[in-house]
Amino acid sequence: MKLNTKGRLAGILYLLLVITGIFNLKYVPTELIVWSDAALTLSNISSSEFLYRSGIVAGILSYVIYLLLPLIFFDIFKDVNRCLAVLMVAFSVISVPISLFNMVDKVNVLTLLSDASFLNSLSTEQIQTNVMLLLRSYNNGISVVQIFWGLWLFPLGYLIFKSAYIPKMLGILLMLGCFGYLILFFQHFLFPEVELPAFVSLPASLGELGTCLWLLIMGITDRSVKPRSQILK
Repeated sequence: MKLNTKGRLAGILYLLLVITGIFNLKYVPTELIVWSDAALTLSNISSSEFLYRSGIVAGILSYVIYLLLPLIFFDIFKDVNRCLAVLMVAFSVISVPISLFNMVDKVNVLTLLSDASFLNSLSTEQIQTNVMLLLRSYNNGISVVQIFWGLWLFPLGYLIFKSAYIPKMLGILLMLGCFGYLILFFQHFLFPEVELPAFVSLPASLGELGTCLWLLIMGITDRSVKPRSQILK
């Protein structure tokens, strides 16, 4: 497979990752979950069950894509710095089983809202409490796994910066995005009362979206350093 073809494939996967991720992590929760009102949240999920289920499917698909995308990037950047390319894949792959297992909490919400006979012993208030606990547990899992969502960006950004396959500025934004994720991780667990400004996550968003669009529109031109195997000839 030609280098530019690999780049286009990476761009397509990245776009799908962005779309499914935003749908699952941003759109669906905003539409359905009201953290201050458990009764309204249950009513929203029950009346828009297909939307809620679609969020689960989108989330699972996003994690599968997140498993495949770094493998394509590894094939692109392995001759730039193999160790960093392996590290990039490792950070991503570690997060996938954690993320998939975390999704079970969202599935369990559907069980609580079902007509299963074993739920008859629970009051409406108890079901509401359990649903909110599961949703909060899912969010806590996201807060844990986001450290890997950040860590993989640093080697990816550095590989982009060194290779010149993609504009260096995007590589710099991705490396800065890594630190943005780390700041969010430590803030959540160590200083939950502190409200961080929105610009903390901006470099990651710009870097990832910019890289995705560049790969889709411009592709990859092999104008970087040549692989070591060619240099030694």
